[in-house]
Parts: sequence; structure tokens; C-alpha cells
Amino acid sequence: MKNNKFINKIICADTLELLPQIEDNSIDVVLTDPPYFLDKLDNNWDYEEVSSKNNQYTIKSLPAGMKFDREQGKRFYTWYLDISKEIFRILKPGGFFFSFSSPRLYHRMASAIDDVGFEIRDTFMWLYTQNQAKAMGVDHFIKKMNIDEKAKEKIKEKLNGWKTPQIKSCFEPIAMAQKPTDQTYLNNMLKHEVGMFNTNIKIGNNMYPANVFTIDSINELIDRAFLLPKPTKKEKGEYNDHKTVKPLAICEYLIKLSAFSKNAVVLDPFIGSGTTAVAAKKLGKNYIGIDANEKYVKISEKRLRELDEKPDLFRNIANIEKQEKRSLQIQLQIA
Repeated sequence: MKNNKFINKIICADTLELLPQIEDNSIDVVLTDPPYFLDKLDNNWDYEEVSSKNNQYTIKSLPAGMKFDREQGKRFYTWYLDISKEIFRILKPGGFFFSFSSPRLYHRMASAIDDVGFEIRDTFMWLYTQNQAKAMGVDHFIKKMNIDEKAKEKIKEKLNGWKTPQIKSCFEPIAMAQKPTDQTYLNNMLKHEVGMFNTNIKIGNNMYPANVFTIDSINELIDRAFLLPKPTKKEKGEYNDHKTVKPLAICEYLIKLSAFSKNAVVLDPFIGSGTTAVAAKKLGKNYIGIDANEKYVKISEKRLRELDEKPDLFRNIANIEKQEKRSLQIQLQIA
């Protein structure tokens, strides 16, 4: 097997330094959640700084990701263009590239992926209900105005409810790109064992796979079509303090859709706390994980060990039972 020294390992390294060591046309699927390049969240982001109490207060210092800087997108595009070039090289013909993003800079990410030769096949949408409302009022600025108090109160009353244009974000886009196939899809699947989707995979109440999914029970209609199991604290690991842990069910869903070969290799160049690797291993696929943060590498390795030692932690038993019960209720209503 190619890439023997990297297969089924989590490597602590800079992604742009390690990717050139991966062999050409050797990876089936790349699934990753890269730095979004929002304020304080670029490729040099520091966990301690972002988590500091000094970053939790809007006025003194905006929380990470809330400042708006037009240069963010340009920096992200330039950086991700280099990442995408390497990913294009190492993916097999017809291989898939799934990349999480933020709504604000998704267009930059998709452009970088597209510009190196990928075909943007679709955009997946992770729908959620729990998120921070980011709009800010301006009362603190009004308070500092050099006018009398009565005038300040009039302005506050006039602008009551009007805030900065940062509404509550309730979805996360995921680019789904594909390296061009070697001749036809059939030829590519027979030769490289990748390039088509497994439509036997179901979502929600045994529904055909969709490009929308959620782990939050929202209502009967949405749940029936798009619901995936919600992660538990035990699944994530109570020791896991990564700020953006992705749900295991989402990573499993994307890998099930796209990884055909029994020897398929799933690569995550920004492995974080290891969810992509856990999902790949759980599904019997090979994985390669890369992260520059030694702390996250250790968390990833611990979660992978737990998958061997305590597999029930990753089964989402309670959520599966809840979905089965809801499914039965819906079937009875239809009947």
C-alpha cells in the first residue's frame, strides 16, 4: 500500500510541509475542517489566545471570528490555493474533497478549490439551531457621544432593536469537490475504485441521501428527511476541549457516501480532535490525520484508542433509539 509510513497515523506537522510527502493519486477522500481565517482563527491561531477570557467580551475585545476584515478572504484564498493544489495532486482520479467552511468566506474557499482544477459538484449544508447571536447594539457608542443625556436617550429609542448586520448563523456550508475522472465514471470506478456516490446510504427516516443534514431535532418534516444522530459528550471525550469538534455522524455520512474501496484512504489535513479518523476507522477505512498542534494530536490518538477499547462510546445508542422511535411514530401516522 502507498504511504505506508503515514497510513492509520496522526502526524504532528505543518500540513503544507507534510502533504508534499504524500504520493500522487493515492488518496480516495479528503474530509477536513480548515481554519476559516476569521479574526484570530487563521492558520496561526492559538488555542489559549482564542479561549482566553479577554476574548469573551464584545466591547473590550471582540470574540474570535467576529471582526470583519476584507483582507481575511484574500489571505484565506491564497493560503487555501496552496493547500488545494496538494490535495488535487494526491487524490486519485475521481477522488472527493469535502471542506467545511463559514458562510462568510465560503466563496473564497470554493474559488481556491475550483481554480486548481477541481469540479465543484455540490454544496452540503449542515443545519443547526444552537449558535451564538453575533449582532451587536450600539448603546455603548451612544453613551460616549458628546451630547446631553436626553438626546442620547432619543437616539437609543430611535435605534431600538437595530444592530450590526451579523445575524444568528444557522448553517455551515461544506464544499463537495471532485478531481476529474479518468474517462467515464464506470471506467474510473473499475480502475481506481472511487468517483461515484453510494445511494444505498440513507438519512433521516430511511430517506434518499441529501445535501442537507442536521443533528438537531427541528420538526417532523425536517427530521424525517435530514436528521443524523447527535453526538454525546462521551463520544467526543470529556477531556476533549477542542472548540469546533465535528459530529461523528456527519463524518461517517460523508465517508459512507464516497469511499468505495475496502482499502480506501481518508485524509484529514487539519484533523483537530480526530473525528474524521475515528469515523474512517469505525467504518473499516484507512486514515491519515495531520495537525500542527501537539495537544490535538494526542486528543485524536486517545479517541482512536477508545474506539478500540470502548466501542460503545461511539455508537450513539440513545440517539439511534430516539430516531427509531420517531421513525415508528411517523410510520404509524402515515398508516
